[in-house]
Amino acid sequence: MVTIYERKPGLSRRELLKRGGASALLVISGSAVISPKHAWGLETSALKPETMATLIQMARDIYPHDQVPDKYYAIAVKAHDEQAGKDPAHKDLIENGIADLDKKAGSGGYRGLGWEEQRVALLKDIETSPFFQAVRGGLVVSLYNQKEVWPIFGYEGESYSKGGYIARGFDDIEWL
Repeated sequence: MVTIYERKPGLSRRELLKRGGASALLVISGSAVISPKHAWGLETSALKPETMATLIQMARDIYPHDQVPDKYYAIAVKAHDEQAGKDPAHKDLIENGIADLDKKAGSGGYRGLGWEEQRVALLKDIETSPFFQAVRGGLVVSLYNQKEVWPIFGYEGESYSKGGYIARGFDDIEWL
C-alpha cells in the first residue's frame, strides 16, 4: 500500500529554521497575536496584530533574555496598543515606525529576517528615532516591572517590608 501525502502550503522546516525561534511560532488571527505552542494570546484594539507581533520581536531584540517567554514581552508592549487607542499621534508613530522597519528589512519584513544579528543591525540604524526611543523607553518599565519575571532573574522583590537585605542573604550573591 502506497501512501501519498498532500503537500500543503505552510511553513517548511527550512523556513522555520531560517526565521529563528519564537517569532516563527506567533500566529496572527483576526485581531490577535497567538502563541499556540505556549498557549497565550494577545488581543489588539488599536494597532494591527502584525504590528504587535513585530513589536514583540523587537522587544526581544532590544532586551534579549532567552529564558523569558514571549508572553512577557507581549504584556510589555501591550501598553502601546492601549496608548494608540487614546492617542492618534502615538498610533501613527508606532504603525509608521513598524512599516519603516519592515521596509528596511526587505521582503518578509523585520520578523522575516532569520538572524538576530540582522534585526539588531536594523535597530541600531534607527536607535535615535522617536519611534525606537518610545518602544525602548516603555520596555524598561513594562518588562522589568512584571513580578512574574522577577524569579527568572533571581530577584526576590523589594526587601524593606521583609526586614531589609542584611538579614536576608545580603552577601549570598552567586553571580559575582
